[in-house]
Amino acid sequence: MMNGSVPESEQPRIGWQPLEGVRVLDFSLLLPGPFCTVALADLGADVLKVEPPAGDFARRMPSSLFRMANRNKRSMRLDLKHVEAGRVVSRLARWADVALEGFRPGVADRLGIGADALQKSNPRLIYCSLSGYGRSGPWSGIPGHDLNYLCAAGAMALSGHWGEKPRRSAIPMADLAGGTYAAIAILAALHERVSTGRGRVLDLSLSEAAMSFASIRHGLDLDGASQDHLWPTNDLFETGDGRHIALGIVEEQFWRNFVAAARDIAPDLDDPGLASEKGRRARGDDLSMRMREIMRMRDAGDWLRLFEQHDVPAQLSLTPFEASQSRQISGRAMVMAMDGERHIPFPVLADGERGAALRWTAPEAGEHSRQMLEEVGFDPTEIAELETLGVVAPRAVPELKKEAL
Repeated sequence: MMNGSVPESEQPRIGWQPLEGVRVLDFSLLLPGPFCTVALADLGADVLKVEPPAGDFARRMPSSLFRMANRNKRSMRLDLKHVEAGRVVSRLARWADVALEGFRPGVADRLGIGADALQKSNPRLIYCSLSGYGRSGPWSGIPGHDLNYLCAAGAMALSGHWGEKPRRSAIPMADLAGGTYAAIAILAALHERVSTGRGRVLDLSLSEAAMSFASIRHGLDLDGASQDHLWPTNDLFETGDGRHIALGIVEEQFWRNFVAAARDIAPDLDDPGLASEKGRRARGDDLSMRMREIMRMRDAGDWLRLFEQHDVPAQLSLTPFEASQSRQISGRAMVMAMDGERHIPFPVLADGERGAALRWTAPEAGEHSRQMLEEVGFDPTEIAELETLGVVAPRAVPELKKEAL
């Protein structure tokens, strides 16, 4: 949350909205699907988040995940297990250009929101299924989360630090990779539909998306440990005051620049045996330890001033708050604030202006149920009946209100 007035650089604005007029029906929960559709929503798409009666489980998670992944969307609470839910689903399908679900294979069909059912109502509908292992294959029904998919993709076999075993990232890479590929595939299908007039059924796997990312390092033939993608000089180093600085020393000139910056406290780095990448790799374990010793000899601020003078690629490791307050991010107007929340909508400049928009923050569960029913043609009597039967609910249940999040 923020205190005081919103800085001018963070005031919400309407930016580039190239997807205005595109309608998206989002049945997904948690992160992969919502991350896909929030990108579309940031760029102007009208995204309806269809939630179960209790709301998306992410609303109850102890983090900002739900709020960050569901801005710029509308919400309807719909009991897909109710016998009368099909009346609503068919009209929503006719309303939409795109539908996305993130269930295990077979679940969407049982709930009446499978590709066949929705495309029967709307043959032009682009239907995207986003699941852990895909809709086919022997693992298709296995449950999982991000870490499971990273392991299945081979991504956890690779270390990100010289001489260390692989460690889990705090960023859910499989979820985000899958959501990103889903958004690209949806946009490709929308482009194709302009000429063909027909929809598509897209099947994306989070583990395969992660494998695509992991393959960039060593291809798909690596069957063991490797440090070939690492440099002992390209790592995260602790400084004397307990901060951490990332050094991006890969190219030869940057090594020479670092040696010059540290010469007064580490003349031993002028060793001819370290002058080439081959030499530094051959002595990588010792060099990595020595650089850690050297970096702890000065505080972060002192190092950063020296590195700026000597043109060394170095970056202080920032917290998310520090990053969002940096002069760089502020200068490019990447952060926008509304309702006491700070967001970074789709991060792009278009023709030199900040793209995307923060139109509104994440909705209450079911906040737009009645509005959507009216929009797809239900009259007041029908809406009252659907609410009485419990097919839809217009308001969030008390425990899901913003104040409790």
